[in-house]
Amino acid sequence: MDVQGLTADEILARVLHRDGLMLVIDKPAGLPVHRGPKGGANLEASFDALRFGLPRPPVLAHRLDKDTSGCLVLGRHRKATASLGLLFKHGKVGKTYWAVVEGGPAEDEGTIDMPLGRLNAERGWWQKPDPEGQKATTTWKVLGRGDGLAWLALEPVTGRTHQLRVHTSAMGWPIVGDNIYGNGPRFGEPILHLHSREIVVPISKNKEPVRVMAPAPAHMRERLRKCGWNGE
Repeated sequence: MDVQGLTADEILARVLHRDGLMLVIDKPAGLPVHRGPKGGANLEASFDALRFGLPRPPVLAHRLDKDTSGCLVLGRHRKATASLGLLFKHGKVGKTYWAVVEGGPAEDEGTIDMPLGRLNAERGWWQKPDPEGQKATTTWKVLGRGDGLAWLALEPVTGRTHQLRVHTSAMGWPIVGDNIYGNGPRFGEPILHLHSREIVVPISKNKEPVRVMAPAPAHMRERLRKCGWNGE
């Protein structure tokens, strides 16, 4: 899949929230946030369009996988980015992901406590369940079911690489389109059905946390509807 970068207008249209400290944008699936070692299209290349009068472009406060869509937080200046980094590091940011999984859990909600470790040196970021690995916890809730699929709300309590993908796969209900841990194709449809739906950031001590929601992406809508999603 040859992914194109975003034009200034396209990335501006994806701004979900803006204040003096941070932006939240709706990241498209399939576009990496960073420039890779081989170059190629990436989200950061479009950040200059998001300065909104400030001298420097915003900076990523955290990461999303290339194939994950939805809420991505950017710090607008150095001090804000440092504060956001600490909030993410210490698990103070609330994150809810939507996923469509194959099959699905028998229960309607639960918690996965399953430490994760690196798969092997060759595979870089790829992870596996590993009793000796880093603690990893995910809470989940079924929002709907249908057609052999389940629509889940996943909340990562810890922030390990690929955590939601490895946890759901290890439980026997891989995310639709996951071509590393599930049954997704190497190329083509379906792409990963994992979406950063909502983020809650307690950025200011004296104000309510900033709560931002990203609309369901086009590539997930058909299967979400099969599970009872009403289009909201």
